[in-house]
Amino acid sequence: MAIIKGMNKQSAAVLMVMGSALSLQFGAAIGTQLFPLIGPWAVTSLRLFIAGLIMCLVIRPRLRSWTKKQWIAVLLLGLSLGGMNSLFYASIELIPLGTAVTIEFLGPLIFSAVLARTLKNGLCVALAFLGMALLGIDSLSGETLDPLGVIFAAVAGIFWVCYILASKKIGQLIPGTSGLAVALIIGAVAVFPLGATHMGPIFQTPTLLILALGTALLGSLIPYSLELSALRRLPAPIFSILLSLEPAFAAAVGWILLDQTPTALKWAAIILVIAASIGVTWEPKKMLVDAPLHLKTQSKEASTHT
Repeated sequence: MAIIKGMNKQSAAVLMVMGSALSLQFGAAIGTQLFPLIGPWAVTSLRLFIAGLIMCLVIRPRLRSWTKKQWIAVLLLGLSLGGMNSLFYASIELIPLGTAVTIEFLGPLIFSAVLARTLKNGLCVALAFLGMALLGIDSLSGETLDPLGVIFAAVAGIFWVCYILASKKIGQLIPGTSGLAVALIIGAVAVFPLGATHMGPIFQTPTLLILALGTALLGSLIPYSLELSALRRLPAPIFSILLSLEPAFAAAVGWILLDQTPTALKWAAIILVIAASIGVTWEPKKMLVDAPLHLKTQSKEASTHT
């Protein structure tokens, strides 16, 4: 912390975003250790519930004062969180971590490009799909990607878009982070039926419960805290560009912790998707004058997705 205090605000914020991306992928890597015993659905439900419970105990949301409109927004956010996280975890049970994040990233990337409707963004989407084509070629020539894992990652990307839209609405209707805290628990409850029958071992072995706690902290609470601080210091385009590096962080963590060595084609695919994402958000004229993202919207509580 002393190092961060000695830096200027933007330099510290850059480190926060990097720390958030690393924390997310370390949380996912820990989560995979639980998959053989309780499965990805149970891991997701536990992760969301623990994170939501801790946040609620700290924040103490005033639920009785919420209107019907606010509750509907929180419900939609919770369902988005549940779908995004559970499908992502189901995908990394079947395909490498870096590949899953790369595929999932297509969701918000295409969404941003469609909203902008410019030739540049159309070319960026084409660049991203070229990256996906390289993954397909690599799958044919090397280790085959499980089709179901690819589908799970792609649908998780769709839920990521839903999450961005829902969290933007929450930012408009509910101040602070109480909406996110309750939404995490709703997401956990939504996923619970899919993993309920496999949760027995988690309560019989303390070590597994510690791993679940580690997944919740590294995959949700720590990244959210770091991103929230970064959002207050960085312009929106710079924050988005830094976030675009997430597939590379995922590939590196998968390589180091899970022995998932990316091939040259997979690295090329990751680089193309990162380049496409940077291209969509790159607005040089706005970068120096753009307001910090939290002043515009509180929508990017997002990276707590994986």
